[in-house]
Amino acid sequence: MQPVNPRQPFLLVFVFAVVCVLSSIALVYTKHESRKLFVELEALTHVSDELNIEWGQLQIEQSTWATHARIEKVATDNLSLARPETSEIYVIERP
Repeated sequence: MQPVNPRQPFLLVFVFAVVCVLSSIALVYTKHESRKLFVELEALTHVSDELNIEWGQLQIEQSTWATHARIEKVATDNLSLARPETSEIYVIERP
């Protein structure tokens, strides 16, 4: 039988304790990173929602500005354009 080294159980307990501490630190770090990334995700989701709302409003505004009635009104009022008479319209056909 070999004699039991009195340092061997202490070394084993020490290694086990170091592994446990390192594992605990890694767990706390990953939890913290996970929560930080979740907060960032929520903030970006909020920004995305706001941008989608603004995009919808801009589409409505574009459709309002591009109506035929408004374009004709701007052409007559601001640009002093007038609709040509039928006698002033010529149709050119290609041979």
